[in-house]
Amino acid sequence: MSITLREKDNGYADGFSKFLKDASVNETGWLRSVREEGIAKFSELGFPTPRDEDWRFTNVAPIARAEFELARNGHVTPSAGDIRKFMFEGKASGTLVFINGRYAPGLSKIETLPQGVIVTNLAEAVNRHEDLVKEHLAKYADIKEEAFTALNNAFFEDGGFIYIPKGTVLEDPVHLLYISASGDGKPGVTNPRNLIITEDNSEADVIEQYVSLEESVYLSNVVTELVVGENSTLGHYLIECESKKSFNVSTLRAEQGKNSNIRSHSVLLGGALVRNNIHPVLAGEGCDSLINGLFMSSGRQHMDNYMKVEHVSPHSDSRQFYNGILDGRSRGVFHGRIVVHEDAQKTDAKQTNRNLLLSDHAQIDTKPQLEIYADDVKCTHGATIGQIDEDAVFYLRSRGISKEASREIILNAFTNETLESMNLESVKKYCAALVADWFSQRKSKA
Repeated sequence: MSITLREKDNGYADGFSKFLKDASVNETGWLRSVREEGIAKFSELGFPTPRDEDWRFTNVAPIARAEFELARNGHVTPSAGDIRKFMFEGKASGTLVFINGRYAPGLSKIETLPQGVIVTNLAEAVNRHEDLVKEHLAKYADIKEEAFTALNNAFFEDGGFIYIPKGTVLEDPVHLLYISASGDGKPGVTNPRNLIITEDNSEADVIEQYVSLEESVYLSNVVTELVVGENSTLGHYLIECESKKSFNVSTLRAEQGKNSNIRSHSVLLGGALVRNNIHPVLAGEGCDSLINGLFMSSGRQHMDNYMKVEHVSPHSDSRQFYNGILDGRSRGVFHGRIVVHEDAQKTDAKQTNRNLLLSDHAQIDTKPQLEIYADDVKCTHGATIGQIDEDAVFYLRSRGISKEASREIILNAFTNETLESMNLESVKKYCAALVADWFSQRKSKA
């Protein structure tokens, strides 16, 4: 069944009614309630506009005006060769491949896992591990104020499900690969939903990767919920290299237990309009959180990074380091917000955003914020915007290095600040190659 989503159709409500009748939607009572609450909230909120403070620098009118079809695999059958270029070196505990939001078991591979570990697609998890999914799904990501999250609640069909039981260390990462490919009809929309649960005293790494097979128009509206138990460590990597004609809105919501540790790394390179939401809640005492990111834009790309870090309990540390490189007539946004609740004494939080403009026409809006309700804290924030330091170029040239090579050294040093913070060598190497290719394409157009 072809399902078209248009905002003018009662805020997507008409499309939602057809969606529920789709035979592929396997519903239980609680899941149907999640969907109905999501579409009701989206119909109430509507798409955000620049009048909304958290969206003041980003206009999503191109998404709101568009007509999307819920994407289906259709005739799209990528080969193993198509998939291979998106793979990382080294071992993986599992690689789950999704084509236009649908799980592709023939292209996926799950290794032998430690006892109790679950790595599967979410649709399967709802059937086989319903109690576990029900306990956590849609319990953390906010739909009260986040329209795109509400939309995902209504329309998600599949995604990754990862469960790490107590006291378990998953040595190799889990790779969730989302591939978008054009169909025969209108621009497609997918709503991937990922649920990642690490119980107490456990450890794991998860890679989310969003790519496309060709330059086509579509919307990826992603929500990932992380549940990190006490004394647990979770590394999360988001790599976005989609079509330069596409839209990508991703939301990462993390709930941290006592003495837990998360490491969030983002590399954003693709998309016409990208919104990257990251919202960890340091709920337990003694939490540690790192949000580390690099975004690189050119042409008329628009990349918006919205960070909200909530310190709820005392003795917690958070660090945000985001670097942006902007070229052409592209525009970047960094909106970072640290919220320290009244009981979160002894909080130590730092937020840094640094941006390089390679063109006189590129633009960056940066808005670091502190919202503090406790009186015994250490919080700092800062942002810089500039062009390549010509004094540094002159210094390198005085050592016999050409002007072009000097600029490349400076740019590589800037991007390496982000990449060197990654613990997974395979991901670090892969992202370094993506960055090098970005610079190479820029050089060829010069």
